[in-house]
Amino acid sequence: MSSNYARDLVYYIHLLSHLRSTRQNLKMTIDIHNLCKQIIKLDSTIRFVGIPNKFGKQIVIEYRKGLVPLLTDSESELYAIESVMRMNTRKDFESKLGKPIYSFTLYEKIKRTTISLDNKDYPILMVSFDTEADHESIILNKIIPLVKNELSQY
Repeated sequence: MSSNYARDLVYYIHLLSHLRSTRQNLKMTIDIHNLCKQIIKLDSTIRFVGIPNKFGKQIVIEYRKGLVPLLTDSESELYAIESVMRMNTRKDFESKLGKPIYSFTLYEKIKRTTISLDNKDYPILMVSFDTEADHESIILNKIIPLVKNELSQY
């Protein structure tokens, strides 16, 4: 076997692997857009749904129809970065406490939660609720089952 043939073979195998990965990532991106559209419709008290990538760059953002966001786009981006970082720090205690399922913060104007997606490229799902929302029931009985069902192939 010539060295050119071996080099070309390695190149084509690498290219095929890259194309498969790209196709899988594209499918995942389409699926997370779909997922956010489904989640925003689960309950009338859900204000916002977003999924950032592992660097905190928001990939998907869905707002309830007619909602005026409390944060600007740049503030929302910063919040996403900080949320990814906070979820990553929670993993430091995973061996003793178990995997984080979700974290929750009550603000004066809204409720916000960060749900672990257990995915290296898209690690968290961010959801905000109106203050009167029964957030725990919505998260445990609606959002998490939907997420598990929709993303089980990944």
